[in-house]
Amino acid sequence: MTSAAEQRARAGEPAAGSGPATAAVSGARRGVPPAPPVWPGAPTPLGARFRVGPDGVAGTNFALWAAGAEAVRLCLFDERGRETQVRLTELTHEIWHGFVPGVMPGQRYGYRVHGRWDPWTGARWNPAKLLLDPYARAVDGEFRLPPEVYGHVRDWPEQHVADTVRDDRDSAPHVPKGVVVHDDDDWSDDRRPKTPWADSVIYELHVRGFTRLHPGIPEELRGTYAGLAHPAAVEHLTGLGVTAVELLPVHQFAHEDHLLRRGLRNYWGYNSIGYFAPHAAYAASGTTGGQVGEFKRMVRALHAAGIEVILDVVYNHTAEAGELGPTLSLKGIDNRGYYRLQHDARRYADYTGCGNTLHVVQPQVLRLITDSLRYWVTEMGVDGFRFDLAAALARSMHDVDMLSPFLAVIAQDPVLRRVKLIAEPWDIGSGGYQVGAFPPLWTEWNDRYRDTVRDFWRHALPDVREMGYRLSGSSDLYAWGGRRPYASVNFVTAHDGFTLRDLVSYGGKHNAANGESNRDGTDDNRSWNCGAEGRRTTGGYGRCGAGSCGT
Repeated sequence: MTSAAEQRARAGEPAAGSGPATAAVSGARRGVPPAPPVWPGAPTPLGARFRVGPDGVAGTNFALWAAGAEAVRLCLFDERGRETQVRLTELTHEIWHGFVPGVMPGQRYGYRVHGRWDPWTGARWNPAKLLLDPYARAVDGEFRLPPEVYGHVRDWPEQHVADTVRDDRDSAPHVPKGVVVHDDDDWSDDRRPKTPWADSVIYELHVRGFTRLHPGIPEELRGTYAGLAHPAAVEHLTGLGVTAVELLPVHQFAHEDHLLRRGLRNYWGYNSIGYFAPHAAYAASGTTGGQVGEFKRMVRALHAAGIEVILDVVYNHTAEAGELGPTLSLKGIDNRGYYRLQHDARRYADYTGCGNTLHVVQPQVLRLITDSLRYWVTEMGVDGFRFDLAAALARSMHDVDMLSPFLAVIAQDPVLRRVKLIAEPWDIGSGGYQVGAFPPLWTEWNDRYRDTVRDFWRHALPDVREMGYRLSGSSDLYAWGGRRPYASVNFVTAHDGFTLRDLVSYGGKHNAANGESNRDGTDDNRSWNCGAEGRRTTGGYGRCGAGSCGT
């Protein structure tokens, strides 16, 4: 028999006792100025773009792709947090748009998107939830996850259908806002190092962790992009002889609910929610747009020292998790368009282990990713990308396909095909292990090199010929299609698993501190404690290694 909760959910009714969505409340009733006029504007470019028209009128054009939506309201917030709503009435090729005169750089904004609530068919529109613009170039505020941030009633007594019961409480006080940014920097004074692949030495680096621990960086700059641009940091890197820094995720990210409940935070950043915005917590210059200029100055400083900047990017999933996750952006804009759903449409296809997978076959999702990549190259100055769980991006329908739309678009894009492209060539789905399979132009993390070197060092390598293959370029994996030996990114340790020091200090992982009972991370670390388990002195920790994840 269908439960009462399920009957209400199927009918699209809100939870018992919940009030009407606050999106219907006008600015005038809240004591804020009346809504400004809206001109038709343009459907491109997507996002919020400040401009001065030929008639001298300054303002911002807003454009949002929301294919199945019934209405879209732009929400503008003043310095006191008061909200003024503006309805976007123009609709061109599924893009809602409008030009709002007088909206200047620094303006905080978000969207409320109206449509059907029917999770059983994948429809999760809920105008009570303020949504972050996927194209926001700066984000002000921090993501918290109280019940109001969820599109469904999180504490519904019948949890097996909780995600289908709509929550009509306003989320605006609890979520960050996008920030209108104007920057006409043309990079004419920047000189990219353009180091050949064969000469590249990549140093994987966490912006916050690296700069907080370096004693030569002024205390007020530690943990920031400005800290990484400081001469002490640059001199340290050039002294090591590296030619590129690979920055662990700097896209705006959110902390997961299971960490917040334990008083922890996401340190590593693999939980993106804003693909155009530098993570605001890493900025010394504030969160109302200054983080954009600060990031650019960091890139310039590194380039001047001959160091390229590569970003570790997470386009395979977002921070909205699965059907029980929060509604922060894409889920409330067009859930069925942005995410891969299972056959029943209510639940998400998950090839990432994080609850959802972006629907990269969908043209507008592909556009979101490639627009983001081009933005970071052309306007933020970066030199390449390392793609987290890249096999998930190469899935056409469900199988990994090296002729997939994503890889085809990258191959012909005049900007992206010229930068460094590094694949983490696997995901957690069936057939997801694709080491050696990515096409020309791509390099790959070579875990076969990592494992072979570790086994050789601990005298556990059964056949020394395997070591010969790895040291000579892994031709057994990469010789096809004219790929060169540098298609293999050779590494021994990285952010996943043990650090180099952990590798020679521990026979097994010890992750009790993060509250997951030592279950997280692989048990196959191929380490050797050299006869005594543990470190003799203190040191840093690796992601899911002997240290603590989520700190």
